[in-house]
Order: sequence, then structure tokens, then C-alpha cells
Amino acid sequence: MQVRVEKDLDSALKLLKKKLVKEGIFKEIKARKHYEKPSVKRKRKSSEARKNKS
Repeated sequence: MQVRVEKDLDSALKLLKKKLVKEGIFKEIKARKHYEKPSVKRKRKSSEARKNKS
């Protein structure tokens, strides 16, 4: 992922973080930190689907 540094480094870092959050990269990193049992994964996915549907 590329981010242009036009004004200052702080704004570029904020922009990069926004893009990563939008793509779900941070959520993926947290999920892969620890092993998640398949039953827990199914429950989490179904609850997220219910949240997104509303």
C-alpha cells in the first residue's frame, strides 16, 4: 500500500492507518495473534454478518 507524503509525516501516517482500518488489516492481525477454534470462528462470523446486515 502506498501513501504519498505531501505535507508532513504525521498526516501520511494517519492516512495509512485509516486505509489499513478500512481494509480490515488490524482486525486480521488481532485475529491471527491467537488460535481461534472453528466453532468460535463460525459464531464470530455469524454475529458480524448480523451486525453488517442491520
